[in-house]
Amino acid sequence: MSEVLAKLAGGELTGFILVLARVGPLFLVAPLFSSKLLPSRVRGIAAVAISMGLTPMATHGQHIPGGVFPLAALVVEGMLTGFGFAFAIALMFAAVESAAAFVDAVSGFTFGELIGASGSSDGGVFAQIYSIVGVLIFLAVGGDDWMLRGVARTFALVPLTAGPRLGSLVGGTERVFATIFTSAVELVAPVMLALLVTDVAFGVVSRVVPQMNVFAVGFPSKIAVAVLLFIATLPFLGPWISQQLTLSVGAALSTLHAA
Repeated sequence: MSEVLAKLAGGELTGFILVLARVGPLFLVAPLFSSKLLPSRVRGIAAVAISMGLTPMATHGQHIPGGVFPLAALVVEGMLTGFGFAFAIALMFAAVESAAAFVDAVSGFTFGELIGASGSSDGGVFAQIYSIVGVLIFLAVGGDDWMLRGVARTFALVPLTAGPRLGSLVGGTERVFATIFTSAVELVAPVMLALLVTDVAFGVVSRVVPQMNVFAVGFPSKIAVAVLLFIATLPFLGPWISQQLTLSVGAALSTLHAA
């Protein structure tokens, strides 16, 4: 088996397998690349095509072992490297989804999920809106190009025949994961503050005019305030995602060091 792998394309096949093991996690975890809107076959073809383009650069100057067990160990290490990079960027979209969940909960859009007979909802209205707008902005600022360049950069930080330093990888992932809540609050702070003021205002009105049905009036009012504030803060979403994308790619690359 070792002789067969060594003879096939002069080691290029084994190099391609190692590159594919590092690129593959992008299509499982990373935003846009792992979208369910893309069929699995399309994602597989894209992963193979990107790996074929990166193989000559990644294998340059590398001595790839031909044994089965060393190759299997390198495949696992390559997958860890790919998952570490993709996961750090995926957390940026996790912050956007968490921010949308905050707005849905405070504005009342999740009330239907609480009283609905079926639990098949795909999320609140703002969760879907923020997700779609986030993907569009991600494409507009060249997020896909940033990610591909970042994957290519990982081969310089962690060579194809080396493994990542697990301590640095785990520690960096924990630091990035801890920023999800603060990033989500930072993104929707104006909307949350406006909805809080609206709740306080209707609380005062309910004390002054107790005969008024505050629930019937307050629910559509909060929806209107949330929509207006979302439209008003939409221009700031693009620069925020662009900045967070830069920080996420930088943080992902900073966690990768060869063992």
